[in-house]
Amino acid sequence: MAKFSLFSEESNRSPLSRLWRKFKSNHPALVGLWVFVALTLLAITAPFIAPYGINQQHGDALLLPPSWHDLGDVRFILGTDDLGRDVLSRLMNGATYTFGLSIIAALVTTLIGVVLGTFAGISKGLRSSLLNHLLDITLSIPSLLLAIIIIAVLGPGLLNTVWAIIFALLPQHVHSVRNLVVEELSKDYISAFRLDGASKLQILVRGVLPNIYEHIVVIFTMALSTAILDIAALGFLKLGAQPPTTEWGAILAENLSLIYLAPWTVGLPGVLLFIAVLSTNLVGDGLRQVLKGRKVD
Repeated sequence: MAKFSLFSEESNRSPLSRLWRKFKSNHPALVGLWVFVALTLLAITAPFIAPYGINQQHGDALLLPPSWHDLGDVRFILGTDDLGRDVLSRLMNGATYTFGLSIIAALVTTLIGVVLGTFAGISKGLRSSLLNHLLDITLSIPSLLLAIIIIAVLGPGLLNTVWAIIFALLPQHVHSVRNLVVEELSKDYISAFRLDGASKLQILVRGVLPNIYEHIVVIFTMALSTAILDIAALGFLKLGAQPPTTEWGAILAENLSLIYLAPWTVGLPGVLLFIAVLSTNLVGDGLRQVLKGRKVD
């Protein structure tokens, strides 16, 4: 009787509840999720909770090491740079640019990719062939290289970097969503929809999209990790955010000459980039494992 109750309780759970239970059992993915949430909150609140201004200089505290060092100062937990600016405050504000803008770029790319990928999936004939060839050409170019090409046209700057990342990631999104839509349209339940007289729009809204939204979330996490690296790379190459903007890649480039004299000014932004990408990839891997082998009723 107890077993039957447990089985009934599990069967009555919503699909999202079942997915969450499976996801929670993956401890690395769960840790990655909490880090991801913490970074998101930091990106939102950093301008309000940072202890100092991003360009506030302290003439009596040039190149101070982190506070745990013998020469450190408790006022500056992560030390200062060569201009006496608080490293912690600059890194906190950098989360708004590197991580926050990456989320916006990945969200916009995902939304546009879903629309264009769905259109590509339902297209047939010459129109479908042209779209496929165009996607194949753009997918042959690495996203970072494509972003650099777009920056060369638009010019350097933070806003242009976001647009470059969106356009660079878009072909992969369109291709992935198109494959998902084509796969769903070949299933038996879609044939049942057609026999019931459903229109193409009804088939997409009521049949296809509800059965691929979890995969779209996975695609979003993959795009986010790529966007973080690409935004930081463009900032490091001085093609993206320009000083004194506190984007993590720009901070790395700005302090690269201090790597031996003040390694914390270079190492700490690199560690944050590693943590941001790792947490995003852990969440994405956890979602992929949860969705692996998922059957559509």
